[in-house]
Amino acid sequence: MKGLCILGATGSIGVSTLDVAARHPELYKIVALTANGNIDTLYQQCLKYKPRYAVVANKQKGTIFKEQIANSALAGITVLTGSLALEEVASLNEVDSVMAAIVGAAGLLPTLAAAKAGKTVLLANKEALVMSGDIFLQAIADSGAKLLPIDSEHNAIFQCMPAGYETAHQAKEVRRILLTASGGPFRQTPIDQLIKVTPEQAVAHPNWDMGRKISVDSATMMNKGLELIEACLLFSVPSSKIQVVIHPQSVIHSMVDYVDGTILAQMGNPDMRIPIAHAMALPDRFDSGAEPLNIFEVKQLDFEQPDLQRFPCLRLAHQAIDDGGIMPTILNAANEIAVEAFLQEQIRFTDIPVVIEKCMQKFNPEKADNLETILRADESARDRSKEIVQQLKY
Repeated sequence: MKGLCILGATGSIGVSTLDVAARHPELYKIVALTANGNIDTLYQQCLKYKPRYAVVANKQKGTIFKEQIANSALAGITVLTGSLALEEVASLNEVDSVMAAIVGAAGLLPTLAAAKAGKTVLLANKEALVMSGDIFLQAIADSGAKLLPIDSEHNAIFQCMPAGYETAHQAKEVRRILLTASGGPFRQTPIDQLIKVTPEQAVAHPNWDMGRKISVDSATMMNKGLELIEACLLFSVPSSKIQVVIHPQSVIHSMVDYVDGTILAQMGNPDMRIPIAHAMALPDRFDSGAEPLNIFEVKQLDFEQPDLQRFPCLRLAHQAIDDGGIMPTILNAANEIAVEAFLQEQIRFTDIPVVIEKCMQKFNPEKADNLETILRADESARDRSKEIVQQLKY
C-alpha cells in the first residue's frame, strides 16, 4: 500500500484524485490533504478519508480549522498551518506519492520539496516546472524521484512515447510532439468581440471542468503556452519540435509523430480521472471511474492550426521558452497577476496578453540557475505586472 499526499485536495484535480484512490483502498492510503482556505470542503474530505495530516496554508483559516477538528470526532488528525507545512507533509517518510495539484506559483516549493525527498511526483501543477525548469529536473535526478505528468496532454504524450521511456529524456525516434488544445470558448468568436468578454463567459469551458484561473488560461490559450514550456522540459525537446493543434472535440489528448511516419495518439473522454489513474497505477492499469469513450458516438475529429492573432499568449510562451533563463518565470507571474485582475474586472480580457508582454519587455533572460534567482524574478514580475494593471484599469 502506498501513502498518498495531495497538495491542493479541494480543487478539481484533488477531488478527482481522491475519487480514484477511493476505488482502490487496497493500494492507496491517504496520508495528507492540503488546502489553501477552503476549510469546509477539507473538513468533509477529512471525515470521509481520515488522513493523518491536514494542512491549511492560510494561517487565519487554519486556526479556525484546528478548532473545528479538535471539537470533532477527527481529533486524531494532525492539523498544520502555513506554507512551510505544505513542504513538510510532501516530504513525510510515510508518503510515497505526491499529487502536486496546487494552482500557480504557490505550488512550486512544496512540489520541489517532494522532488528533493525522492517521492513519486504526480505533476498536475505545470507552473512549478515552468518556473524552476532545470532546477526541478535536477532535484528529481539527484534524489531518484519519479516524475509522472498528470495534465491530460502531457500524460497522453508520455503514454505514446517509446516503451520504457522516462521523463526529461529525449526520445530520438520522435520527430515532433503534437500538443492538442480545445481552443477554449472563444475559438470562433470574432476577434473584435473579445474585448467584451466577461469573466463568467471566460470560465465557461466547453469540455473540461476546471477552476476559474485555469479556465481563463484555456480561453486565452496561455494554458497551452505553459504546457508547451512544460513539454519542452518534460520531454527534452526544443519548442520547434512541438506543434500545437486545436482539436475542439478533446477526444485525442495529444500525439507523438515518429521518424518512420507513424503517429500515435491517446484518446479518451475529457475526464481527468483517466490520466490520474494511469499515473497512479503505473506500470499497471486500473479502473478510473471515467465513462469509456464510445467511438461510434464520435462524429468527427477536427484539427486546426492556432491563430496567433487570436491567441497572442501562445506566441509569448514560445518567446519565453526560446529566450530561456528567468523568462518562463516572468511569463507565468505576469499571467497570474493579469488573470486575477481580469477576474476582478479591473482589466479587459484582451488586456491579459498586454500585461504579460509589457512585463516581459522589462526583463532580460538572466540565468535561472538557483531558486533564489527564480523567486526574486517571480516577485519582481508580479510587482511590475501590478503597476501595468493599474495603468490599464478601466
